[in-house]
Amino acid sequence: MSSPLAIETEGLVKVFGDTRAVDGVDLAVPAGAVYGVLGPNGAGKTTVIKMLATLLRPDGGSARVLGHDIVRDADEVRRHISLTGQLASVDEDITGRENLYLLGRLLGYSRTQAKDRADELLHAFGLDDAATRLAKNYSGGMRRRLDIAASIVVTPELLFLDEPTTGLDPRSRNQVWEIVRALVGQGTTVLLCTQYLDEADQLAGRIAVIDHGKVIAEGTSAELKAQVAQSTLHVRLLDPDQRGEAERLLTRVLGEPAHADTDPSGVSVAVASPDKAAEAIGELAQAGLPVAGFSLGQPSLDEVFLALTGHPADAEEETVA
Repeated sequence: MSSPLAIETEGLVKVFGDTRAVDGVDLAVPAGAVYGVLGPNGAGKTTVIKMLATLLRPDGGSARVLGHDIVRDADEVRRHISLTGQLASVDEDITGRENLYLLGRLLGYSRTQAKDRADELLHAFGLDDAATRLAKNYSGGMRRRLDIAASIVVTPELLFLDEPTTGLDPRSRNQVWEIVRALVGQGTTVLLCTQYLDEADQLAGRIAVIDHGKVIAEGTSAELKAQVAQSTLHVRLLDPDQRGEAERLLTRVLGEPAHADTDPSGVSVAVASPDKAAEAIGELAQAGLPVAGFSLGQPSLDEVFLALTGHPADAEEETVA
């Protein structure tokens, strides 16, 4: 039997002036897992979250969160959810412990219960040593962990995470990922909006790809990658200065656009077969573009996004909150 749905939307629409920020989004988010909403800045991800969290009223369509209509039953929705937005929402002029204690009291805990819950969360999130430090003196990663801790003072059935690791270093990102996995292990459903493709690959059981306010693809990471039938040739050059020339040659030989990798000497390109990949490597050698290494493998989510949308995941800027 399939899992019950934590979120179900049909034709969800939000318009700002002449801009359709969300243009008919359909989602079916199973309970008890991480569901990824993937897209570049400006794709409409944050607007979707704000509607589902009852912070914005939709202009069309419908949505149910944990069985409750987001318009008619907005108060009931709010009782069961929590939201961590793109910016930390903690009070920077009080300590980490005081932030969590204050929220506990506001949410109905007794003094003792609020103190115990604050200490429990500080320990769980690795913030014991910083408990008495003002939040404004926290590092970015520490502040993000405190922000997520504040979101679960009362453990929600559904947690919205909007770009939870933006601006964090790799170690802090991994810490946040572990926190998310632990929450799901305790039964919380997480809707994760992210522009980081590796983040969706790491955490999400299913992923909806949004571009220009529309869902353009949905499925597991493996299913999305399977939509790009071709394999990907990854080439690392001996001389990074030759990368532009190598991109042009690979594009000509393989008939697919080659693009630069994050590695300064790396180039990737879709390829139809191992024979074509071998031909391309030979052409590089003949053109005086020596290769340090190469591999042929399944496309990354980054490459899937490029294939689905025609542009990289970071090609746009956020235009709507």
